[in-house]
Amino acid sequence: MSQHVQEQPYDYRARPLREPDWTRLPGWRDVSPAEWESAQWQRAHCVKNVKQLRSVLGDLVAEEFYADLERDQAERATMSMLLPPQMLNTMVPDEVPGTEAFYADPVRRYMLPVFSDRRTDWPSHPRASRDSLHEHEMWVAEGLTHRYPTKVLAELLPTCPQYCGHCTRMDLVGNSTPQVDKLRFSLRPQGRLDAMLDYLRTHPGVRDVVVSGGDVANLPWPRLEAFVAALLEIENIRDIRLASKALMGLPQHWLQDEVRAGMERLAATARSRGVMLAIHTHVNAAQSVTPLVARAAKEMLAAGVRDVRNQGVLMRGVNDTPGRLLDLCFALLDEATITPYYFYMCDMIPFSEHWRVSVREAQRLQHAILGYLPGFATPRIVCDVPYVGKRWVHQVADYDEVRGISYWKKNYRTGIERAGDDALDRTYEYYDPIDVLPEQGRAWWRDQGDDHLRLAAQQAEASRDEARRQVLLDTH
Repeated sequence: MSQHVQEQPYDYRARPLREPDWTRLPGWRDVSPAEWESAQWQRAHCVKNVKQLRSVLGDLVAEEFYADLERDQAERATMSMLLPPQMLNTMVPDEVPGTEAFYADPVRRYMLPVFSDRRTDWPSHPRASRDSLHEHEMWVAEGLTHRYPTKVLAELLPTCPQYCGHCTRMDLVGNSTPQVDKLRFSLRPQGRLDAMLDYLRTHPGVRDVVVSGGDVANLPWPRLEAFVAALLEIENIRDIRLASKALMGLPQHWLQDEVRAGMERLAATARSRGVMLAIHTHVNAAQSVTPLVARAAKEMLAAGVRDVRNQGVLMRGVNDTPGRLLDLCFALLDEATITPYYFYMCDMIPFSEHWRVSVREAQRLQHAILGYLPGFATPRIVCDVPYVGKRWVHQVADYDEVRGISYWKKNYRTGIERAGDDALDRTYEYYDPIDVLPEQGRAWWRDQGDDHLRLAAQQAEASRDEARRQVLLDTH
């Protein structure tokens, strides 16, 4: 008797990982496996400009692409170019890249944006801002953001091994570009870290520290180990998460003997003190998960890290279909033992409209991926709402889909709000990209959007004024 097999919207198949052949690219034809697996070689051969990219790709892509890239760097880019060979090699991984394939590649679309990718009608949302999540406003020490009641974000440094075009911290991270003159830390590095630790020692309500930047892979290992070891000595700290896209973009770093041995020491101390030590990485496309990435993740777990989790970003043209999201999640989970954790909606930074999706589309994608993955590894798609924080996309309180304005509420006060204000009662707004709205909505933004934005800015300023008033009261 034949067995009927039901057709499903997504067809799961195990797909073994494969490291793309870097020798298919002209500039790397003579690179040996030993060189490729060296973190030092990878860092020394990062692609930082169009000339270096041309030296790797040669005439595989047409001059029009290089001109397109140069124009973007001059007129639109919020992040300078920085690509480790490992990451560049995952673009068009299964063939020698040609111009058309390189343009279409999802990793290229967010790591190496070109001018023709960007919207020309609405390149930036009118409400876009450099520090779109207002993290700087919530600093309690330089680089230490206290936004959630029990959790802080510690930005240890302003650099990464690779620069993502959509970086939410483009206000601070990386080199300045013609569009963005980056902020700079004013304190010396050790003084900044000491100030963070002092704050945490005197605030027992904080139990959770996300150690980030930038990317912790760019901090000299002894300094990172010393900082995490100091966190482990603070009684109230029970969760420490190291944020590193380099686990994917430069896995060679995490495979170094010094790093593995150091992680073993930290993990042993964490276990003895009942602290959960984890690594969070940032992978947006299944093709980025290679055997070297899997090795790095498994080595960290073998060192005693409690978990390795992925926090991706949902982006048009990169991973905005159920198939691409599920392919990525299964590659992470099955082949690399990395837990799919979150997909953030792309934040409202300048020149990001071509990447962003609407809240409604995010809701559809969340619905589409349910039921395929184990519950513990089914990622939540979240909207990081300014002055609120992460919200599951189905938590929206109200939604004007014509104007693309979603309204959200929160159940805690961020670091700039105090008892007595209306932070827990009022709604906060997030905005869909205008080009996906119906014509009525686009017309509204053209004609009346300025008034709405003025009101939103006034409400935000009122929150900041109240915070400043409370600080003055507390110091007298």
